[in-house]
Amino acid sequence: MNDYKPKIMVGIPAYNEEKYIAKVILRAKKHADYIVVVNDGSSDMTAEIARALGAEVIEHPKNMGYGAALKTIFKEAKSRDVDILVTIDADDQHNPDEIPRLIKPIVEEGADVTIGSRFLGETKQPAWRKFGIKVINRAFKTLNKGNGDSGNLTDTQSGFRAYNRRAIHNIMPESNGMEASIEILYQAIGKGLRIKEVPITVNYHEDASTHNPVSHGARVIVRIIEIVAERHPLLLLGLPGFISTILGSALIAHSLYSFNKTRVFNPPEVLIATILFFAGLTMTTLATLLYVISKLKRE
Repeated sequence: MNDYKPKIMVGIPAYNEEKYIAKVILRAKKHADYIVVVNDGSSDMTAEIARALGAEVIEHPKNMGYGAALKTIFKEAKSRDVDILVTIDADDQHNPDEIPRLIKPIVEEGADVTIGSRFLGETKQPAWRKFGIKVINRAFKTLNKGNGDSGNLTDTQSGFRAYNRRAIHNIMPESNGMEASIEILYQAIGKGLRIKEVPITVNYHEDASTHNPVSHGARVIVRIIEIVAERHPLLLLGLPGFISTILGSALIAHSLYSFNKTRVFNPPEVLIATILFFAGLTMTTLATLLYVISKLKRE
């Protein structure tokens, strides 16, 4: 019989969630050794309610963003030396009673990170939300093709996740916004961590989301492209830069050749040639620098 009982911390990023925070904390307490709420500059009673219910509350002096709250949560999990960190939204979207289901692959199957997927369950989702998440998933898979578990993930934006000790000590979000969710996955894949998904149920409240879905999706996709460019600069920047430099050089040569024959400059051609040449040179130089930096980081 396996008597192993991991030390579990539940981290809850919270911003003006006085309406739902009590319900989340009370249900999560049954499955955790520690409840840590990061009060991200709330102007309501979120922090007071959390403290009254026995949660540890860490205050951000102003609203810094979801990613900033996750940074604080990961730092706290490291300092407490917990075995498993569970992150869950404060808006009652997730069911804390599904925490045992979420951590089961870590405890019994050797997973390093588990994600509660809304697409593996039977939860009905608003069409716009479902479409947006699928677009982000597709961008993530396409730009991260061939890297570890990335091609199998169905819900890259889920905030209901669990991390084992190895993941806790190898992951730290960089961005302060919602794009931190994607950064965490890239870091996990880059570190060779094993990621699994489990089905979850979701309870959507119309007044719960404080994020514009369009701007949120755009920021996440832009961050995906940035991360991939940082990881594969020679492919995503170097190759286009090299092609642009060659085309610019060819047009410059053609302009000089034409001028030598006719003594007449073609201003549009010269302008396009100059832009292509210097843009390509800049991209190639940047790609080389990013490649060298990425190599130094890995050593």
